Amino acid sequence: MPHMFDMLLAVFDRAALMLICLFFLTRTPLFRKLLHKENDNHTALELAAVTAIFSLFAIFGTLSGINVEGSLINVRTIAIMSGGILFGPWVGIITGVISGTHRFLIDIHGPTSIPCLITSITAGFLSGYINKNVKKTLHWKVGIIGGMLCETLTMILILLMARPFSLGLDIVMNIAAPLILGASSIGLIVILVQSVEDEKEVIAARQARLALDIANKTLPYFRNINAESLASICSIIRDDIDADAVAITDTKNILAYVGVGAEEYNIGHETLSEMTKATLESGQITVKNNDEMHRTPQIHSLIIIPLWEKGEVTGSLKIYYCDPHRITYSLKVMAIGLSQIMSTQMEVSRTEQLREMANKAEMRALQSKINPHFLFNALNAISSSIRVRPDVARQLIINLSRYLRYNLELNDELIDLRKELHQVQDYIAIEQARFGSKLTVIYDIDDDISVKIPSLLIQPLVENAIVHGIQKCSGKGVVVISVKHQAEGIKVSVKDTGHGINQETIDRVARNEMPGNKIGLLNVHHRVSLLYGQGLDIRRLEPGTDISFLITRTQPQVTAAPESKIA
Repeated sequence: MPHMFDMLLAVFDRAALMLICLFFLTRTPLFRKLLHKENDNHTALELAAVTAIFSLFAIFGTLSGINVEGSLINVRTIAIMSGGILFGPWVGIITGVISGTHRFLIDIHGPTSIPCLITSITAGFLSGYINKNVKKTLHWKVGIIGGMLCETLTMILILLMARPFSLGLDIVMNIAAPLILGASSIGLIVILVQSVEDEKEVIAARQARLALDIANKTLPYFRNINAESLASICSIIRDDIDADAVAITDTKNILAYVGVGAEEYNIGHETLSEMTKATLESGQITVKNNDEMHRTPQIHSLIIIPLWEKGEVTGSLKIYYCDPHRITYSLKVMAIGLSQIMSTQMEVSRTEQLREMANKAEMRALQSKINPHFLFNALNAISSSIRVRPDVARQLIINLSRYLRYNLELNDELIDLRKELHQVQDYIAIEQARFGSKLTVIYDIDDDISVKIPSLLIQPLVENAIVHGIQKCSGKGVVVISVKHQAEGIKVSVKDTGHGINQETIDRVARNEMPGNKIGLLNVHHRVSLLYGQGLDIRRLEPGTDISFLITRTQPQVTAAPESKIA
């Protein structure tokens, strides 16, 4: 009879052989694909294949066992427990039934045949329970305990069922220790297979980093989405993942295609394939690993990932390879992450474009409200001078025509601040004709000012100072127009010594409410807020009012030499 230590070595020897076989299995792509799936996602065919593998291990364990007085020293329970813990109840239970039935049939009248059948099935159920109810990190520990309990149950059943009892006792005395201690091999098998399974997390992290790197490279091209920028995005993706071709589509047409077969497509007008349409309709990823494209027969692998915006599919990202079976788990993980980032970037880009269009439309609308107001005051000034001071009226008409001509030529582009100040000069010339010596205007402007701003930001503030400040005073008044450099930007200020603004008007402007008839003041506040993030700073003085705003340094600077200083 073999020595007990030799029997223990025999158990570990057969467990090591099973471990080696599993190691080589984990190196194969198909088995790794099984391991990278969640248990609930395995197909019936995949579960059947895994069950067959572990059933063969269990049967081999029985056949290679060492006979001890009608009993067998074997690793059947190790195979059953490992299969159920790793792949779920169905694998464990079916493997237990198959291997237990085999053990019973090869020695129907043996003293341990029925105990082995019972414990084999029990091991299948127990392993399934561990898979479903025990934390994954504890599977190997609980698996060892479960295996030892199953082998202990076998010993108890042998003692209860073997006849004569002395035979059962003798068998248990010889095989109990090797079988119970050998169950520790379950932990090694579970750890080995789970280490391969856990590689998917490392793969996911690596592919997520690749997706982020691609996203950083493509980000500038999402700021203005068009055919050229989308083609650049496809080129970056193709180069970074070593694909043969990459395409981006909307829900009707191919928007960009770069790589093998690009000459076959009429970009922007090419309708989508039925496969792509089906992907867009279902919102599910499509993978073809051994197919041949109708238009490009050299392509044999592809993945189509839907792109989403605001909960709706708005297009797709398509990645092509010429070789079959190139769409691996890692590539799929990366492509999904990249498509999610691209969906977000495209949605943000479209939102930014819409906001920019809305801002421009709002600023144009605000400008159109200011112009008639100014025109009305200018015509009044000219009409009051045309009879008694025709020369002055003529000059005022020149001032007005120059102002209007320039204003008609304005578009959405920013203008030089000094050109805006020349417009203000034309306005002030008209107002001084109305007020005479009652109005004095002082310019306090740094020589090296060189910045672009929208038109008609300063003139409404000057108008407010004159009409609502100086005009209401009985005596003379002074308006100071200041443009000064500061640490955080360029400060534009219009200060007057007039009647002084009331607190209610300041509060209403801060709340974006119309402050009486001061439409120009509110309009400028809106526009400055849109452009620079902060509206007008309005302060009441004793006497007068000071209204200012800050042009931040982030605004585009003018590179041309500054014009002559306004005197």
